[in-house]
Order: sequence, then structure tokens, then C-alpha cells
Amino acid sequence: MTAELVRGQNHPLNRTRLEIRVSVGGPVVAGATLCDDEGGVLGTEWVAHPGAPCLPGLEVPRQAAPDHRLALDLAALPDPVGRVHVLLALPPGADGPVHFGALPAPFLALSGPDGTELASYTVTGLDAESAVVALELYRRQGVWKVRAVGQGYAGGLVALLADQGLPQAAQLAAAIHEAVARPAAPVPPHTSGAARLRTGATDNATAPPGPGAGPADTRPATPRPGAGAPQPPADPSPPPPVRRSRPEASRPEPARPEPAPSEQVRTAGPTDPAPAGEPPHPAARTEPPGGGPIDYTHRGRTTDIPPPPAPTGPPARPGEPAGPVAGDATGWSLEERLYNQVWGMFEDLARSASAYRSAVDFADSRREQELDKALSDPRSRIGGAGDKAREAARAKYTDLVGRARAVLDRDLDQLTAEAAVVEPALPAACASWDNPVWHAYRVPLEAPMALRLGDLHLPEGDPLRIPMLVRLPLERGLWIDSGRGSDGAATVPDGERLKRLALDSAVGHTARLLAVHPPGDFAVHLIDAAGAGAAALAPLADAGVLAAPVARGGTGVARTLGHLTRRVDLVQMALRSEAVDSLPSDIDTAQHLLIVNDFPHGFDDRAVTQLRYLADEGPDVGVHLMMVADRDDATAYGPLLDPLWRSLLRLTPVPDAHLADPWVGHTWTYEPPRIPAGSAILSEVLAQVAAGRRAWDR
Repeated sequence: MTAELVRGQNHPLNRTRLEIRVSVGGPVVAGATLCDDEGGVLGTEWVAHPGAPCLPGLEVPRQAAPDHRLALDLAALPDPVGRVHVLLALPPGADGPVHFGALPAPFLALSGPDGTELASYTVTGLDAESAVVALELYRRQGVWKVRAVGQGYAGGLVALLADQGLPQAAQLAAAIHEAVARPAAPVPPHTSGAARLRTGATDNATAPPGPGAGPADTRPATPRPGAGAPQPPADPSPPPPVRRSRPEASRPEPARPEPAPSEQVRTAGPTDPAPAGEPPHPAARTEPPGGGPIDYTHRGRTTDIPPPPAPTGPPARPGEPAGPVAGDATGWSLEERLYNQVWGMFEDLARSASAYRSAVDFADSRREQELDKALSDPRSRIGGAGDKAREAARAKYTDLVGRARAVLDRDLDQLTAEAAVVEPALPAACASWDNPVWHAYRVPLEAPMALRLGDLHLPEGDPLRIPMLVRLPLERGLWIDSGRGSDGAATVPDGERLKRLALDSAVGHTARLLAVHPPGDFAVHLIDAAGAGAAALAPLADAGVLAAPVARGGTGVARTLGHLTRRVDLVQMALRSEAVDSLPSDIDTAQHLLIVNDFPHGFDDRAVTQLRYLADEGPDVGVHLMMVADRDDATAYGPLLDPLWRSLLRLTPVPDAHLADPWVGHTWTYEPPRIPAGSAILSEVLAQVAAGRRAWDR
């Protein structure tokens, strides 16, 4: 549950990798200072600002904007650092307000790498201040906490930096303002630091408070390390060695003891010896504060990772803002940056549509009020006064709606241009089936962080489509609904055709799950008790990618459910007792997917109970469920299965408006992924998956 802080309140942090989102109603500069345990800044080179955005474990935005995202890794901060102050300042000479009192209260939110919000703080009570220390992250007895500060400075950034104990506050403030005023040049994403910041501006005053209120008018590109404003004079004393933290694994493993020091990823200094039995890492080096990105490369990994794609699209003319760039978001890898960028686009579209709908509702309400006021006077009914009032109300309504639509169209144009750049850069797990990346498919060596389940769109946003990405491993099972959805009967196929489309969707989702996992890391079990889906499920059965033959009849159903239930029980006990190595030889630690077709045919009461048990307990130990069924067919069980349906993510084989977002409550239309007509990409991918499984089994 998110902790909503008030001034002076603190809250413990259970994550070390954090994202700090900032939302203000106008352009603002965001930065941070690294301080010792007493709160003293260690020097001007320990201030992260637009002219020097990268410090060990910290990256801040490079431009002024209403919305910011700061990336912070507390475990990667240098040893002397015991406090981190998050700073906000209004840029001088801008067209916007010169003090925070003229803006909505700044809003800050801390979240983990998975998007879970940990704490938030709205900085209230600001008036003539033009700079503010918003948050303080500090370490107390080995535990990191966040404190809501909200200390404002009417003297601006100079007064703030001077109060932080910096004797060169005026020179540093001038360097920061100069860096903000300089236009950014577009560069490939991989030339930035550990992450990129996704910034933007919006005119939507009616957007709900919080980060990501709308798409950006400009998406400033990231300058190359070392470019930009002159750096402040460096402290002549050498910086301490920088300790790095091991990045989170892209695929969670069963609980195990803390890894030995030799397994930790760190940056070795020139005189730092290599661990016993290991050659020194060729890329090991000590980086000065602000001198470059954080290197999270595992020294034992030999996989060649291709460089991220260069930005595409027409180059910006001199004086014009740079175009969108793929990977222009926070994250510790290109894959994570693309994932965050896609969901940033989703949030932008949600809030832009919400602002437009709010503006239309306001225009409707205002028109009705003006008409009621005009027509409530009997004198207006004589002559043309009433007609004039109605005409004036309609004109105001048309003007308000037209201006709101113009803002929405601008946002849609920005998002459409961004989508055109992002879509070709997505990895196979997140790419559509018609993306050329699938034609170069090879069995991966590690699982991705996310998977694409389809596309999402809103009525106001046609034809813009936002990829629907979910994190791996799946936290919820999937229910492919073969019943009639919420759309009208004219757009929904007949019952038999709908069931076939649902099975085709299940095959496509399963093939993608198999394709993105290394051999031996993902197993698929299939229950088709009556054999009703034999033809549609043939691509999986014929390719040889199933872990066992298709289960048919009551005996097959009982055998498959019994095997997976036993696996869940044994793995749970092994994890609780920290004895994973003692599992029987027929029980592995891979991810398992159970596909159930034509439910409830072939299921007795015991089988239904086992199915519910797998849905509730399976995901925690790597057993996932995919139901292909019509809920109406299972009404004979009454409310017994209601918890099962609620625990699964409902997907449809045809476009259907049934998904709601948690920000503004829009009903989004879900579109399932489609394999191009006449394409053999599905069979080719499954053939490579099967070949990889055979090679792994030998």
C-alpha cells in the first residue's frame, strides 16, 4: 500500500532500485545531491543536474519539463553517501511562473523497478519559493528511509545550493541554468548512462494529478556523456571506490542463500585484485562521479548482446525539438527502457483521453447552465433573445470542444510518431508477429522481462495501438474467453467460429511463451478431455513442444492435474525448508503452463478442486494456468468457480472493450495478436523451439 507522506514524515524503503516520478504544472528542473551521513554535500561533483546527469547509482533529467523520472540505485551509491536530497527549481527566463505559488503543488512518487508505488508526497505550502528540497533519502542503522522535506527557498537555486554547504553555489547554479537553456542533440539510446529519462510537456490542465499527465510536446534527446555545460571544478581528492550492486535477474529463481562475494557484480579499481580462480574482467575500472554510466554487465556472461538500434525518423531542423527515440525512458537495460517507454505511452494516452473527456463534459455542463439561465427568464422568450442565447452557448461549446480536440490531436500525433519508432525496436517477446525480428528468431539463452499479449486502444485514439505488455513470470493465469463478449452481435462470430478463434489465440500465446524461454525453462501441458480442439491445437502437438501427450478423458485429466498438484506441493515444501536440491528427479524448477480446453468436460469435483488449487498456489512456484472456455458453460458449478475466474486475466479472441486501467478508469479495447494470413512464422518458430529442446535434452 502506498504511503502518502506529509511534511516531516518518514517511511522505510524495502527496495534499493527506485524510480522517483515528479509532476508539476509547469517546466521545472530536477536534480539531486549526494551527501554524507551528516547531510553535507561531498563537493560540486556530487550534484546531479542537467549539466552532469549521471552519478554512481543516480541519473536525473537533462531538461526542464513538467514531468520527470529519476533513476536511483541506493546499493550502487559510493560508501561516503548516507543521504540523497531531491531538488526542484524553476528555470529562470522561462515563459512560465517564477515561483511555485503560481503552480499546482509538486507531486513526487517513489516506486520500485516493477512499478509498485512505495511512497508519495505532495509539496504544499509553497508561495514565493523558486527552489525546493522536496525529498530526503537517508540511511539509518543500515536501513534506507525517505523523508518528506518540502523546504523552499525564495532565493532560488543559489540559496538552496548554498544552504547545502556548497561554497561555489552561484557558479554551479549558473552552470545548471546554462545546461537547461541549451537545446539537446539527438543521439542513439546506448550512448546515455544507465537509463534514459522520459520527459514531456502538456497543456492539459484537466489531467489528473500525478506523473505522466500527457505526452510531451518535445522529447529532448540525451546528450552524449561529457557534452553539455562545463562541469564545476572537481574536488582534488580522489573519489572512493564505487561499489556496484548485482542487477535483478530477468527470471526469478527459487529462494537460495545470499550469493558469495565472487558472484556479485561490481566495478574493480586499478589495484583491486580479481577473485580467486577468475581472470580479471577486461572492462573493470573505477569511474569518477559523473564520469560515465553504471556498468551492470555480469563478468561471467558471454552472450553477445547487439547494440540498441539507432533512433529513426526524420532529423530535427536547427532550432526544432528532436524527434522521438526508441528506449527513451528510465531503466537499467534497453529492454527495460523499452518496456517502461511503452507503458509511459499507455499512461500518456490514458491521461490525454481523460483530459479530452473532462473538457467535453465541462463544455456540456457549461452549455446547459447557460441555456438554463437564458431560458429561465420569460423575457428571453420574446423576440430573438432566446435564439441568440442558444446560438452563443453552442458557439462556446464548439470552441471549447475544438480546442480540447486540438490538444488531443497534438498528443496523438506525438504518440503516433513515438510508436512508429518504438515498434520496430521491440525485442521478439514484445514484438508483433509481423515484426521482422521473428524471421531472425533464435532460441534465447535467458528469459525476457516482459511478454506481449496483444494491443490496446481507445476510441479517441484510433488508429493508435499500444502494446499490452505483462511482466514475466506471469503473476496471473490467462482465461481465453470463447464466449460472446461485450461487443454487439453483428461484430462477434458465431459460437463455433469463436471457439476456434479462442483456440488459435491460445496456440499463439503458448508459442510465444515457449519461444522466449530458454530450452528446459518452460514446459507446456495440455488437457483436451473430449478432443474437441484437436485440429486447432495440432501445431503444438505436432511440433513436439509439449512436455507430455495431450491428456484426454477423465483418466488423462486426473493424471495431469495430479502430477502438477504434486509438483506444487513438493516445490513449496522445498522452498520453505531451503532444500531445493533434495527435490525428486522428476520434479524440476522450470516454469510450467497448463492449458485446459473445453472446460468443464471431463472434470469431476476433485478435478475442479485441484484446478482451483493450481490457480491459487501455482504461480508462486512456477505453475501457470491458461483456460480456454466459455464461462457460461461452467455455470453448473455455481459460485464455486467465481474465485477462479476472478484470479485469471481475461483475454478475448476478437477485439473487445473489457479492460480498465488503474489511473483514470478508461475501458480499453483489447485486440489479440494476429499471425499474418499465409505466414509460416508460427510453425518455423515452433520448429526451432522443438530443435532447441531436443539439443538440451541430449
